[in-house]
Amino acid sequence: MDLRLDFPIFLLLFIPIGVYLLFFGKKEIQNSNWKIKVLWAIRLIAMASLIFSLTMPYLLLPVKNQQIVFLVDSSASAKTTSSKMLSFIDDAIQAKSPNQSIAAYAFGNDFQTIRALSNDTSPLGKSELSIDESATDISNAFLLSNQLIDPTTATRFVLISDGLQTSGSVNERLQLMNLNHTSVDVIPVDPSLEKDVAITSFDTPTTSSQGEVQTIQVIMQSSEDTTGELVLSLNDKVLERKTVPLVEGRNAFTFQHTVAETGMLKYEVSFVGSKEAILENNQLTSMTMVEDAPRVLIAYSGENASPIASYLDGNAVVVETIQAKELPYDLTNYLPYDAIIFDNVPGYEVGESKMQVIEQAVKNFGVGFMMVGGDKSFGLGGYFQTPIERVLPVEMEVKGKDQLPSLGLILVMDRSGSMMGSKIELAKEAAARSVELLREEDTLGFIAFDDRPWTIVEPVKMTDKQEVMDKILSVSPGGGTEIYSSLEAAYEMIRSVDTQRKHIILLTDGMSATTNDYEALLSEGLEGKITLSSVAIGTDADKVLLEDLANFGSGRYYDVEDESTIPAILSRETVMLSRTFIEDNPFYPTFFGNKDWSTLFQEGIPQWNVYIATTAKPTAETILESEKKDPVLIQGRYGIGQTIAYTSDSTGAWSGDFARTNDWNMFWNRAVSNLLKDVNNIPYDISRNPDGTYTITDPSSDSSFLDVTAVTDNGEEIETLTEILAPGKHNVSMDAEPGLVFLHMENEKGESFQTGISIPYSDEYKIEPADTRLLEDIVSIGDGEMISKPEEAVRAFNKKSAQSKPIHQYLLWFALILFFLDITWRRFGLAMITSAFKSIFLSRKPVTETVTDERMESLKRLRKKVKR
Repeated sequence: MDLRLDFPIFLLLFIPIGVYLLFFGKKEIQNSNWKIKVLWAIRLIAMASLIFSLTMPYLLLPVKNQQIVFLVDSSASAKTTSSKMLSFIDDAIQAKSPNQSIAAYAFGNDFQTIRALSNDTSPLGKSELSIDESATDISNAFLLSNQLIDPTTATRFVLISDGLQTSGSVNERLQLMNLNHTSVDVIPVDPSLEKDVAITSFDTPTTSSQGEVQTIQVIMQSSEDTTGELVLSLNDKVLERKTVPLVEGRNAFTFQHTVAETGMLKYEVSFVGSKEAILENNQLTSMTMVEDAPRVLIAYSGENASPIASYLDGNAVVVETIQAKELPYDLTNYLPYDAIIFDNVPGYEVGESKMQVIEQAVKNFGVGFMMVGGDKSFGLGGYFQTPIERVLPVEMEVKGKDQLPSLGLILVMDRSGSMMGSKIELAKEAAARSVELLREEDTLGFIAFDDRPWTIVEPVKMTDKQEVMDKILSVSPGGGTEIYSSLEAAYEMIRSVDTQRKHIILLTDGMSATTNDYEALLSEGLEGKITLSSVAIGTDADKVLLEDLANFGSGRYYDVEDESTIPAILSRETVMLSRTFIEDNPFYPTFFGNKDWSTLFQEGIPQWNVYIATTAKPTAETILESEKKDPVLIQGRYGIGQTIAYTSDSTGAWSGDFARTNDWNMFWNRAVSNLLKDVNNIPYDISRNPDGTYTITDPSSDSSFLDVTAVTDNGEEIETLTEILAPGKHNVSMDAEPGLVFLHMENEKGESFQTGISIPYSDEYKIEPADTRLLEDIVSIGDGEMISKPEEAVRAFNKKSAQSKPIHQYLLWFALILFFLDITWRRFGLAMITSAFKSIFLSRKPVTETVTDERMESLKRLRKKVKR
């Protein structure tokens, strides 16, 4: 037991008291009687207690309890030893002393409790660990475990790790921790030395020229002598395969490639071995920019290619055409193009996921986008509330809705177990989007079915759309599939609806459990002017039946392989019934005098025949406008990309006399010219730092400010943090998963540069030996030992803990009592104190007797009064 003082400086107050006693009080005390001397003693003791209490004294009482905390590295590099280490901990639990409590935690990139701090001696058993093994954060493991234990008890941390930390700094963490009664032992383990090969380096030039011969080097690391196949790809197409022999350690291989392609090229190298312990380190990507003439990608629907390609000047632009359903999913495949044109392309052939990628290409990388009209374009293509609608300078909604026919719509959606996941979520989102397209006088009903129909929304006017959408979005999957009874319920439901148009939409991904006379049911519906469209989702749907249902019901059949197209399908179905989009009265548009387009209309404005009605966005610039004030040709800007909407067609059937003028081809070349990127490229240098950040350097040192946008290959925008290091030099950090990330950089002058970078796999997947130096540093800082046996983990503690017991409050009470005694003695004398003491502590007469006698006297007096 020790006595400690928090503020010993207050002991200096004894100096003036000692001086007073030495020069003034000494003589008075010596010449006084014994009573005065006792009073002086009481005062001095009281003052000493008061001064001593100011130092905040406390007693350190020894604590016998001890706690041992095991931290088990469960990252990828050490995961093969995790199960062995759990057995090690079980042995330590059996060998521990009764006063020792044990906790066990696993860590990687995150943290998980195996067993909370406990005195329990039962084995850990088979623990189901769900650790993120992509990184090793030893620092975080110490931080979190230290918060879960008693800070006043002697503690021993036992770290079981290979020391290959990939994030954080464990040395800094230990130096910040209070290690007064804490020690850190280490059990070193070897990294998972299973058979593995890792690609450690793969770089291609940032920029290149067409025809240039590139020497591409690949550096690999192998844990043993082996062979495998090394594959080099360009834009997801294999360039070369070679079987390579690898020796244990470092290996280097080269490829020769003549650059024939242009634009932004994605190179990828991958390794295929016979048995790989870690697959994450078998692939790396790299980007190279090759400049060339502007490239235009034209998407079309159906078998007949778009005629726009024949209108463009082949010497000025490189044109490629593609069917809409073949459009790629990755941003990599759109960035080589300067402009994308959708020629009468319906949204259900594209899908939301592809639309999102195209949106990023336009918004953040300046790819131009143009939509051309037709019977499957704009609102008729189902683009309501899609990424493409956000990109375009027009909205799909049309004016004059009050004059449209009223619609009764019943949605019949499959909610069986096979719809679980993205299917049912996208179907519900699509149904909710259809609700938003309806007007208040329209009526909607919603049936979800499994092995029986469930009425979710009775037919109701759209006065409270939010309530209807909430009910639709609440549907959950489960059960089988029975279509006929659900359709029968839908027809019965819609017959009572009083609207000018009546339509049913059926969505399912399965086969009906029963066979019934569908044709009779739908024929009876047609007599009541009820139509039906069907949507087959996935390969398991009964496509023959669903196509027949659409034919019997005089509706449309949709075969869906990409679930993200479902919202566009339902939007298209809803607007085709509730809107009039096609304006087919010949007209002369109004030209608003834009200088880029003025040369096309110097000799007057020809007549157009047909266009799709849309609504111009407030920020867009209308070039041609119909007599009904609808935009026919309109341009705008989305992010850094130029956009154009031409609501007539490309074949000339809708464009009327204009398609027969000499300016027809010039019109399309002018449109493409306006879509092209208007940027000044600066070849910024980009380098990756050891901490995962990137340094971007402007070779001219002119960029004092840099705006950086990062987008993944699947179109997801990543948040970036930019720090200015020096003029023309910036540090950029981003939280990105391994893979390809595209960067758009623009300085304060509008000068920009675009490139792609490869985010490498985590250092966790590298083939490296254990970091014994770091483990030794941990032992040194933590004043512990390197151990290898369970008994060593529970050995006697060198550092003891103690519990502090403050005593200043007792000293204050003691001083208060002594001061009260001093005052009482001086005021009333010692006799008074003695008398009071005797009356309190030496009186024999019980208090209850006095109370009893008084009550008896009162009762006697009351009795005498009653007798009188």
